[in-house]
Amino acid sequence: MTVIMGAVNVTPDSFSDGGRYLQTDAAVAHGLQLRADGADILDIGGESTRPGAARIDPAEEQRRVLPVIRELAAAGAVISVDTMHASTAAASVEAGARIINDVAGGLADPDMLRVAADLDVDLVISHWRGHSDDMYAQARYDDVARDVTTELVDRLEAAAQAGIPPARIILDPGIGFAKRGIQNWQMLHGLPTLVGLGPRVLIGTSRKRFLADLLEEGGAGEASEARRDLATAVASVLGAQAGVWGVRVHDVAATRDALRVWQAWSNR
Repeated sequence: MTVIMGAVNVTPDSFSDGGRYLQTDAAVAHGLQLRADGADILDIGGESTRPGAARIDPAEEQRRVLPVIRELAAAGAVISVDTMHASTAAASVEAGARIINDVAGGLADPDMLRVAADLDVDLVISHWRGHSDDMYAQARYDDVARDVTTELVDRLEAAAQAGIPPARIILDPGIGFAKRGIQNWQMLHGLPTLVGLGPRVLIGTSRKRFLADLLEEGGAGEASEARRDLATAVASVLGAQAGVWGVRVHDVAATRDALRVWQAWSNR
């Protein structure tokens, strides 16, 4: 069964739920609800990576996420920390996280790969071409799926040189990161190429702008959160069909139900 990673944004400015779970108690309660809804992993992040977001200091990031990680890990949840800072990754693993989810793939902090190797935990390496304030300036590709796959192979080699075995790596094509509308669809269409590399593959399409743009085509009205979540659930099933290991979502229940329907359909 496809692994479901539930997003817990402990931030004031994330694109989909900014500020809703900034307080520790609210974030912990939300994480517990996502787990009850069927999340296999809870991905805790303290820095927004929405387009145009400003960077924050690692100390502030840790102030936000570490209490949440400690409480959810103590409750038995499998925790991933969504961070580009090696120091936050190390502190989060000490607090109970078992996975580092670096949307920069080790490119934003030169210490990340070394720290991940030393900590002996799984590492999500995402395709990345720059920080949120200017990432769309880097959205130039000859062939999106081929170029992304090539760049992730480079990161795999860098991880291997740092001492991280392929079995501990999870690849993420970075949907929405340095990719404009149609480029995201082209990347998703090319997922089998990325899956064919061997390491596990994680995708994060949840509530992203390219889904909203599709839903709003032809004057269909604003793509509400509920409509985006339904579209995300469909994308999750299509990703599972393409062979991805996991999907990162905000609405765990909708994606869980969609995956169960697909599994039942496939098994009969």
